[in-house]
This record gives sequence, structure tokens and C-alpha cells, in this order.
Amino acid sequence: MKQFAALYDAIDASTATSSKVAALVTFFRDAPPADAAWAVAFLTGRRPKRLVKAPDLRAWAGEAAGVPPWLFEECYAQAGDLAETMSLLVPEGEPRESEGLAWWVEHRLLPLATRDAEEQKADLLDAWSTLGGSARFVFNKLLTGAFRVGVSDGLVVRALAQVSGVNAETIAHRLMGQWEPSATWYAQLVGTETTDADWSRPYPFFLAYPLEADVSTLGDVRDWQVEWKWDGIRCQLVRRRGRTFLWSRGEELLAGRFPEVESCAEWLPDGTVLDGELLAWREGRPLPFSELQKRINRKAVGKKLLADVPCALLVYDCLEQGGIDVRAHSMTDRRAMAASSVGALPSGASIALSPVLDVPSWEEVHAARANARGAMAEGLMLKRRVSPYGVGRRVGDWYKWKVNPLTVDAVLVYAQAGHGRRAGLYTDYTFAIWDGDTLVPFAKAYSGLTDAEIRQVDRFVRANTVEKFGPVRTVKPELVFELAFEGIQKSTRHKSGIAVRFPRIAHWRQDKPAHEADTLDSVRALLGE
Repeated sequence: MKQFAALYDAIDASTATSSKVAALVTFFRDAPPADAAWAVAFLTGRRPKRLVKAPDLRAWAGEAAGVPPWLFEECYAQAGDLAETMSLLVPEGEPRESEGLAWWVEHRLLPLATRDAEEQKADLLDAWSTLGGSARFVFNKLLTGAFRVGVSDGLVVRALAQVSGVNAETIAHRLMGQWEPSATWYAQLVGTETTDADWSRPYPFFLAYPLEADVSTLGDVRDWQVEWKWDGIRCQLVRRRGRTFLWSRGEELLAGRFPEVESCAEWLPDGTVLDGELLAWREGRPLPFSELQKRINRKAVGKKLLADVPCALLVYDCLEQGGIDVRAHSMTDRRAMAASSVGALPSGASIALSPVLDVPSWEEVHAARANARGAMAEGLMLKRRVSPYGVGRRVGDWYKWKVNPLTVDAVLVYAQAGHGRRAGLYTDYTFAIWDGDTLVPFAKAYSGLTDAEIRQVDRFVRANTVEKFGPVRTVKPELVFELAFEGIQKSTRHKSGIAVRFPRIAHWRQDKPAHEADTLDSVRALLGE
């Protein structure tokens, strides 16, 4: 555990990519295979869910620290992170840190899920007394399900490639899909025999860069394939050995959640892998993302939900045909392969080809982007026709060009302290708009202000709090901010009757008094009402 904690500290202390990769390489070269396996899992985001109830954690840590509940809560509010609060308050005993990461995970952490509350408490008090410093902090991070560290999957892949001598693309492919961390699995991950790809696995996803320059700087428009940028779930459909596997970009197997798509895939020949976007789809048009959300986490889908929220996979790429990896082929060739595969499906299938737009000039590309919302799209995708299908995000071949966000001027009404480096500052805000003479909560936002602006708002919150509800402060409705968001739809779950997608602060409207903020009627107009 001490070795993994040292890696965490090394990564957390540096912003240089080369330093992070060097620390990873050192760890993977020296760590036992089982420890390395669990490290890969945690570093690539496969952290365990919270195994103990948060109120129990706070109560037991406060008891061990000898502080009353109110004082623990005040410390928690200042630290902004439960794992850090527990690490700072609970006294250290005599550390016994000879056991590695795998032992702590398999013998102390994961068994908590099957223990009753008294057993959990005894195990945790013993763990806290035998772990010290960074090792205890990392354990607490894993315990609370909040383990994060500043390293991307790509850096982990790069380090593993350096250690093993296996190319990064093979390592990335082996990390896709379902696997359980173990010494045996890690040996397979870094093994030099590269013909062992799991037949059910997808390929690593190729990602687009945001277009920041003027679109005309991309050269001849005829060199680019232009498509809608859909607002759904990026997926790969894998058809091999008579079975269908639908994988999300988050490497989650969506088995059984979209049966209309999986049943259509039975018409595809073995050795077919298609890349596309899963959308709630009715009568040739996408439904709002909020409709798709009704299906995402439902592992069993009833007839009513299937009828109310039909879904489809819109295909825009082919990665494997006839069992042959075709990612090195050009975008044009792969598009033709995708069209051939989808074209063989019966009429009305829930798998369709995503359209390529006929835009023979950059002026028409601009016009298409301006009309994206009318097509229920987020903007455009621009893909170089000669481009292969790569791994990860690379500049130059694929770009996403989203439409400008919608904006609303809203009033700050609630504030809550942030977490991590923002702990102790009020950085999490709730905004409201006018419904007659009443301010109705409309959206929450956590980003968009500079550090200097955050400190200004923090001072305002402290000086103008009118009510407290636990960690939430109600403030005088005086500050106005312009909020930007990507989409808007009706919602029965929100007091305003409206929900927005990806809200963030565009800028602080210090020139505008609160009574001039937007109204519910003006926001409804964005819905076309």
C-alpha cells in the first residue's frame, strides 16, 4: 500500500506528463503483479463504489478522533473531502504497512460490503490504526469511492507499453471491456503474445478535437466528410461468433438495455464491428437526451418503456468487416463498408446509417451548423476523408464543431462550499429566474469563474447569508450571472418545469441588477413555446 501511495503522491505533485509517466513506469516495474493489476484498475477509473454508509464513516471517524459530531461536520465543511477529513482527524497508531495494495483491497476493503455495521466499524478502526500518512489517505479515498488522480488512461497505457515492450494500441485494446484485476490478468495485459484479443471486446474509441480555428483553415471542403454531431451515447456494436455485444464509450456492456438494436444486429454477418451513436429515436428524428436517460440505467426494459422511448443506433463507421480489422483504411472506404453492412438490414431496423451532409462549400457548412438544433443535433462532425480510425484523441483528422450555447441571465440564490482545492470557498451555486414576482430555482453550476471572481462571490455569500440549511446557504438575491447550456427541455422534476443540459457560468453580469434577470416566459421561448 505504501508503494501505491507513493505513486499517488508523485502523480499528484507534478503537472509534467513526462514525470507522471516516469513515476508510473517505476511503479509497474517494481510492483508485484497483483498490486499492479489493482493499480491499473484504480488509475483507469474502475474504483469501487462506496462500501460503507457516509453517516457511519463520519460517526466512527469522529468517535475515533474524540470530537463531537458538530465539530467533525465543521472540519468536513472546511476540508471539503471526507477522506481527507478522516485522515487528518483520526490519530495514527503504529503503522504496519508491509502488505501491498492487493492485500488491502482484497482482505480489508472489498469484504466490507458483506459485513454488518459493527464488523465494519471494527475493521475500519483497525485499518486506520495500522495505516499512516499517504497510505491511509489513499485507503480512505478508495473507501469513499472518491479516488481520483491526475493521470489519464493514455498515460497509463503509455507507461505499460514502456514496461512491457508491447505497443500501446494492443495495451489499450486489452484494457477495453470487462476484466477483473488479478496477477494472472496483469500477466496477460503485459504479455508479449499479441494474438489474444478477447473476441467480445470492442476497439478503443477514436475521439474528435474541438474545432477552435476558422473552419475554412481546414483546406478544401471536399477533403472532409461532414455529419451531424448527435447528442446520445457513443457505442460500438460488436457481432462475433453469432453473438452481439453493445459497448458504450465508457467501456460498459449495455446487454439487454436496448433489445431493439441487439435484435436487429442478428442480421449482420459475423466479424462486424460498427461505431455509432445510440439515440432515443422516433419517426426519423432524435428525441431529447432526457428521454434516452430513462433507458440508460434500466437493465430490464418493459414493453411500455420500449414503446414510449424507442431507440436506434445511428452508424457512422465500420471498424471490422468479415473478421478483419479495417481501421487502417480511409474514412471513405470505411464509410462504404458501414453502408454495405447497414444496407443489408431489413426495412425499419433500429440500426441506420447516420447521414453525411451535402455541403460543397464552407459557407454551406456554416449554414448547416446554424441549423443543427433544428435537426436535434449538437453541431457538426468534420472527418478527413483519408483518415484512418485511430486510438484516443488526435489533432488533425476528426473535429467536433458544436453550436454556440444557449444563454440565460439568472440570479444566485443558494451557495455551497466546494471540494478539493476549493474546500472552504463557496463555489457550488444554484441560480433562479423570475416567475412573476417569485424567483424559481432554474439550474446549478460549478464552473466558469476565475479564482479572483470565486473569492469575490465567496465574500458576498458570507456577508449576505440569510438562511442556513446544513451546508447550503441562502443568499440575498442580488448577483446576476449569464449561464450557458447546450440543451433545454421540459421537466416535471424541476420547480421551473425546465431542465437544461451542461449548465456553466459564462460570465458575471455585474452590470445588471437582479430585477432584470430573465423570466420563466423568456426561457420557455427557447423551447419554442
